[in-house]
Amino acid sequence: LVVLGSSTRGQAFWIQYIMFLLKVLVEPVGRWFEAYIRRRNRNLSASFQELEEEESSSEEEDDEEFQLQEHPMLRTLDPKDWKNQDHYAVLGLPHLRYKATQRQIKAAHKAIVLKHHPDKRKAAGEQIKPLLQRAFDSVDPTFDNAVPSKSEGKENFFEVFSPVFERNARWSSKKLVPYLGTAESSFEEVDSFYSFWYNFDSWREFSYLDEEEKEKAECRDERRWIEKQNRASRAQRKKEEMNRIRTLVDSAYGCDPRIKKFKEEEKARKESEKKAKVEAKKKEQEEKERARQAELETARLAKQKEEEEARQAAQLAKKEKEVQKKAIKKERQKLRTTCKNWNYFADNEAESVKMMEEVEKLCDRLELTSLQSLNEILTSGSKEESKAAVEKQVQEVNALLQKEKEAEVQARQAARNAEHASGGGGGGKGWNEDDLQLLIKAVNLFPAGTNARWEVIANYMNLHSTSGLKRTAKDVINKAKNLQKLDPLQKDEINKKAFEKFKKEHTSVPPSIDNALPSERFDGNANPWTTEEQKLLEQALKTYPVSTPERWEKIAAAVPGRTKKDCMKRYKVSRDSHYNTVLTVLDTSPGTKMWS
Repeated sequence: LVVLGSSTRGQAFWIQYIMFLLKVLVEPVGRWFEAYIRRRNRNLSASFQELEEEESSSEEEDDEEFQLQEHPMLRTLDPKDWKNQDHYAVLGLPHLRYKATQRQIKAAHKAIVLKHHPDKRKAAGEQIKPLLQRAFDSVDPTFDNAVPSKSEGKENFFEVFSPVFERNARWSSKKLVPYLGTAESSFEEVDSFYSFWYNFDSWREFSYLDEEEKEKAECRDERRWIEKQNRASRAQRKKEEMNRIRTLVDSAYGCDPRIKKFKEEEKARKESEKKAKVEAKKKEQEEKERARQAELETARLAKQKEEEEARQAAQLAKKEKEVQKKAIKKERQKLRTTCKNWNYFADNEAESVKMMEEVEKLCDRLELTSLQSLNEILTSGSKEESKAAVEKQVQEVNALLQKEKEAEVQARQAARNAEHASGGGGGGKGWNEDDLQLLIKAVNLFPAGTNARWEVIANYMNLHSTSGLKRTAKDVINKAKNLQKLDPLQKDEINKKAFEKFKKEHTSVPPSIDNALPSERFDGNANPWTTEEQKLLEQALKTYPVSTPERWEKIAAAVPGRTKKDCMKRYKVSRDSHYNTVLTVLDTSPGTKMWS
């Protein structure tokens, strides 16, 4: 380009011409191209030499702007602690930090080194102590190494220990040594003083007391031996010196009245905090107790209200039961009277007796609504119509009784089959229907996962069984396995008939006598159980388990109007009638689902 011409227009021409010849796409970059752009924008025609002078002048301007900010405590920094120091601040570049260039870092290092070089410091008039002077100063015979005892410092602590610490401060490697202070010094000042002296870094060394001089050694081995002896001697004296300083600090700490005052204040503060915590805890417990008492009072009032409502409901149910009892008694008597007036629709005494039995059976099995319907037919119809209605009801009742009998026979047959399949079961102990139903109930009450499940089931059966036989865990496991092995079709048939019987007994019964027993229906002095009383009994059985002391007394108290004997009798009848309706067998292995 210099040969072709130095003018801007000529250079641009030849560049375009060369690119055209080479047919290569070249991207113009670099500082020369930037200078070209600047000259073109400013319509200048400066030479390349002028451009270099301009760039060098700009760099010099940057150097002029570069200034050091020397660390104010640079002379007091410990070289051994260099990892915990700010290197940018040491170099005087705290204002630049990560923006500092390599050139600036080198320039700052050079400036710091030149400024603090020993020769420069000497030229500036600073006195630099030679090593021999430090060695002699360390063993200056005029220095007092004495340490006051605790007895000496108890009376006049500050007068005794203050000059001693000031005298020993000359050995500190750090120039800023804290003073002992006064009696009014704050806790921070006192803590800083003792922290400094407990971590005292002394420059005192004892090379001046070396017994041998290595320069006088005749050979290298002797010189090494002398150096080894001198190092050991210096280390021992250094150790004694540090023990002396530690003794001084310990004595001062033990006699310092400020430390005693601070400890008493700290003790008082902790006792105050402890007392405050105790009072707060006491107040919190009192609040909890008040809340608990309020909750108990609320629960008591709620329970009292519930008991009153239950009592009123029981009285109302009792009245309704009396009304229903009278109504069904009236309908039964009406049926007997009507049939008696028609001579029981018979022509001879034998048929009359037979029909009388059938009428009593109707009185026993039919409910209030059925009796009312039948009595209406007998009242409004003729003898033949009345006889037909009675015979129809007798047939329905006999058919129902026959089905119940067949279901009971099949259930007994299934139990006998299971007993036969198990070889007698229970280690030769017979299993009656009550024990089988009790086993099924126990298996449902104590499902898989119960701790010592089969021992619990065996204990439950021994407690509630009426057979008097004692069962073991092995007996109940074997019996449960045998019941589980029954034919599925046989299980389904038993379940179906048992469920139909249960449904028949519990769906068409009026609210007042739906739980009445057959013996209660004929006995004028009997007191049938209402639905409300049955619910109260079931709830009490759940509330007071078998392990509850005086269980039946508490259950009777929970059912108004019923005695302990009534509740126990009702429980036995309910167990026989309700749990005989469903045959449930649970497999002995954990996790197996039961079939019902």
